[in-house]
Amino acid sequence: QVTLVEYGGGSVQAGGSLRLSCKASGYTLRTYCMGWFRRAPGKERERVAIIDTDSSEKYADSVKGRFTISRDSAENTLYLQMNSLKADDTAMYFCAADRGLACYYSDYDPRGNHFTYWGQGTQVTVSS
Repeated sequence: QVTLVEYGGGSVQAGGSLRLSCKASGYTLRTYCMGWFRRAPGKERERVAIIDTDSSEKYADSVKGRFTISRDSAENTLYLQMNSLKADDTAMYFCAADRGLACYYSDYDPRGNHFTYWGQGTQVTVSS
């Protein structure tokens, strides 16, 4: 049974940093396409960053240069390092996993509808 549990969210002032973690169980994380998504109040879910099985990474334009996705195979954990946070980054952040073609279709699927497994989310609030 695949499960994803996110943690590390919280409240921070603009310009600050947070690191989100997503602990995976029931499978080997590095063999799946993995992603971070977020949903702000009143907005649709959007892709933040993804990392494929070949370690290739993609980022939303809004977070490029500020956020970094990574994974630790020994810990079976996915991370999202978020620096220079802005008020617009305030959202519920979710990690997602897929063994199929989610990463392949990512350019055409900004909502992450091809991802199979989702965590429960962790809230990030950035005050200006």
